[in-house]
Amino acid sequence: MLYRFLADQLPIINACLWTWVRLMAAPGEYRIAETGRTAQADRAQRRLDQLWSQGYTNVLGNRVGLVTLLPGLVTSLLRDGMFCGFVVVHRDGSGIDQFFPVDPIDIVREETRGQWRLVLERENSRIDLNRPDFYYLPLRHGVEAPFGRSILQPIPFVSYIEQQLVDDMRRSSHNSGYHRLHVRITPPERLAGESDDAYTDRIDGYFDSTVKMIRSCEVDDNPVTWDNVAVDYIGPDKSREVSNSWFMNHRAMIEDICAGTNLAPYLLGYSYGATTTWASLKFDVVMRQVRSVQTEIAHFLEWLGNLDLALAGLDVKCRFVFDNSFAYQAVDTLAVQSGQIENILKLYNAGLIDEVSAREKAENLI
Repeated sequence: MLYRFLADQLPIINACLWTWVRLMAAPGEYRIAETGRTAQADRAQRRLDQLWSQGYTNVLGNRVGLVTLLPGLVTSLLRDGMFCGFVVVHRDGSGIDQFFPVDPIDIVREETRGQWRLVLERENSRIDLNRPDFYYLPLRHGVEAPFGRSILQPIPFVSYIEQQLVDDMRRSSHNSGYHRLHVRITPPERLAGESDDAYTDRIDGYFDSTVKMIRSCEVDDNPVTWDNVAVDYIGPDKSREVSNSWFMNHRAMIEDICAGTNLAPYLLGYSYGATTTWASLKFDVVMRQVRSVQTEIAHFLEWLGNLDLALAGLDVKCRFVFDNSFAYQAVDTLAVQSGQIENILKLYNAGLIDEVSAREKAENLI
């Protein structure tokens, strides 16, 4: 719940999470993992193309498909450290009907006889998730964290320090007297033969009228007084240096928060020398991270696709490919693909690979 609060309430964390989700939830498609075109392969491809048209239902009961599932999948994976759910097949066992995601916040870990297992907790029941129709996809899992870790795990402490710094800045600015003026009024001289009460009433009236005039001045008004009124500024002598000091400290905190979401500060522009080469390097670093997570997501989608094909009696395998191409990269991508195709042709002409292997390598480039 803390991760969800941070993702919803802190703009910088929300923006970082949004960036990762939209990059990773790229469009994609199923492809048959075999060479040549056969009647069975064509049938399998048509079946995979229709799989997600009815395979995912949102909370409103609308079957909206993969285009809506992917952003939710990536959000859960990055924010909560896990994505999971149940697959439901048709009553006659002819294929997959739907996939129902499960909120990771309802899942707990238990250790039984030295082995960890997942349990789904409901209001009046507990469901053991060690079952074939349940699939869970952990993020950054390992021996020390077998059920995944959120990318927001390093954030809470730094976020607390950042919020404390902002509050300290507010209190310091208030106590230092920023944007305050000290108006000093020199009383007029006493007139000859003027009584004490008359003199007091006259200088009090002059004081009140001067205060009223200054308080009623608008931004574009100019106060007019006698030369016995002085206006002084109360605050630090080097206010710009103080502001810059606060700015640099706060910026360091923001960079730490960005780094906690695996977006290194130099990827967000906190660097110099933004040449074309430097920009390409930053983009390449981001996309390599995107592809690494997409590989795990593709494995989950391939598991569903292969399960549906097996239930339909089709002896073929599928793979899921994300489309991470961008229009401005078309020329570079075409040049790379042309070079790869030329290498395949050279290997084939030299007799180093047969025709089947050459076709497989060429299809993998598409």
